[in-house]
Amino acid sequence: MAADVDNWHTRLRASGHRLTPQRQLVLEAVAKLGHATPEAIVHEVRQTASAVNISTVYRTLDLLEELELVSHAHLGHGAPTYHVTGVDPHVHLVCGACGAIQEISPERLAGIVGELRAELGFVVDMDHLTLAGRCAECVALGRR
Repeated sequence: MAADVDNWHTRLRASGHRLTPQRQLVLEAVAKLGHATPEAIVHEVRQTASAVNISTVYRTLDLLEELELVSHAHLGHGAPTYHVTGVDPHVHLVCGACGAIQEISPERLAGIVGELRAELGFVVDMDHLTLAGRCAECVALGRR
């Protein structure tokens, strides 16, 4: 975690910002939780700093995403989930029956992504890509 904090500090300072205690707590919560909603992040942050409110978390997440320290994805109809950048790129597979989330390498979609670009000039944003469907277990059990 110390290396992460040093990297966050360096990247924030390079953009003219400081690593405030609130920003550090939000980054640590996102790093710890993985794919986390702002509500889950504020809950985690409040374990250390009870005065931090959801507005502070949203503002912090907006800044951190602008600075490319975190990224978000929409894994369903609710709030987006956030994760720290620098992890291996991945595409989310979300089961609509049980809510399970799997991650796959973007290379697995290279064919269709290449076709979309070649035929339509459309460039897929792989950082925010989520595919909805049903996992193997739910298919086997006939869940919808």
